[in-house]
Amino acid sequence: MSKQTLGLENHIYQYLLSVSIREPEVLTKLRQETAKHPRNIMQISPEQGQFMALLVQLMGAKKALEIGVFTGYSSLVVALALPPEGKMVACDVSEEYTSIARRYWEQAGVADKIDLRIAPAIATLDRLIAEGETDTFDFAFIDADKSSYDDYYERALKLIRPGGLIAIDNVLWSGQVADSKIQDNRTKKIRALNEKIHKDERVTISMIPIADGLTLARKN
Repeated sequence: MSKQTLGLENHIYQYLLSVSIREPEVLTKLRQETAKHPRNIMQISPEQGQFMALLVQLMGAKKALEIGVFTGYSSLVVALALPPEGKMVACDVSEEYTSIARRYWEQAGVADKIDLRIAPAIATLDRLIAEGETDTFDFAFIDADKSSYDDYYERALKLIRPGGLIAIDNVLWSGQVADSKIQDNRTKKIRALNEKIHKDERVTISMIPIADGLTLARKN
């Protein structure tokens, strides 16, 4: 897992940040606080966050779904990109990690946009489907436990409207997916989903080599 774009020499990466990133102060503060967290590797990179925000704005998205919140950088960057009436359902299992997220959502003035569901994400997604939310979300971001990625993808595909977009994080997995000698469960799950999406005619796709790899899947 990498929190900056793979394959770039550090001086090039630092240049990219210096001429590209327009990060609001609240996002910078959250990123800096999370950098001190023992699991800071789980946070997305600023260049990925800014890219996702641009996608949300280009789509005119009003309703978003996040699977995996951690300390809230990705949910905050998306919520800031949503219009004032925009809404997000955010799924996580950790009160501890998301307490940091809640604090920064409040500081940024977007807490009212975000409906945080503390429960196993599959249960939350199944509940949304049962409540008639199929085909109603514009954008979904998947960045939770890798062993359940396929389950999250299938449910997100139901919840996203035709023309909506699913973004799936860590699809390059620090390059491990390209090494056939690596056969641990998480790597195999990501590798299998990559291969599945490549052949999935329900979506139009592009795998973007930003940060740790980001697959974009537009529902046909």
